[in-house]
Amino acid sequence: MLPALETAELPADAIEVGRIADAWGIKGWFKVLPHSAQPEALFSSKRWFLQAPGASASTAFRLAIREAKEHSDCIVATSEDVPDRNAAEALRGARVFVPRSSFPTAGDDEYYWVDLIGLSVVNREGVVLGTVRELLATGPQTTLVLTAEEDGKAIERMVPFVSVFVDKVDLPGRLITVDWQPDF
Repeated sequence: MLPALETAELPADAIEVGRIADAWGIKGWFKVLPHSAQPEALFSSKRWFLQAPGASASTAFRLAIREAKEHSDCIVATSEDVPDRNAAEALRGARVFVPRSSFPTAGDDEYYWVDLIGLSVVNREGVVLGTVRELLATGPQTTLVLTAEEDGKAIERMVPFVSVFVDKVDLPGRLITVDWQPDF
């Protein structure tokens, strides 16, 4: 049961960025396990939206964040709406959403993974290779995982998301052009 928080409609551009793991200390701070190794969205947004575990997709609560900072392998945060440890413990398991519009602006040739999912991928010859289903961090590089259908069968392709193979990312056009052949 979440503490007495203001109910709110989840923004249309809400992205799940983490989950509240537990209380931290006795003054109402709480630990957040971010879904990203670079959780800038949690720091840049002062307005988080929470969904309790098992809650319907339409049930959300607004949480005004006073401060969020890195601590070991997680983020710790505090809010005026969470006055003590008991209230922080009540947040355990809540999913954390942030409006995409609150994310920091990506630099040149930098992209948020969430913006790449669903984009079509074609090669230089215009052959459609598939649609980005997910991205994998494989150590030294990120890999696009594509899904497509050929001869009535679902197939999966993986293309390294590195400049040697990626010619252009057109977010408004929802298209990624790569130097990659269908039989790789």
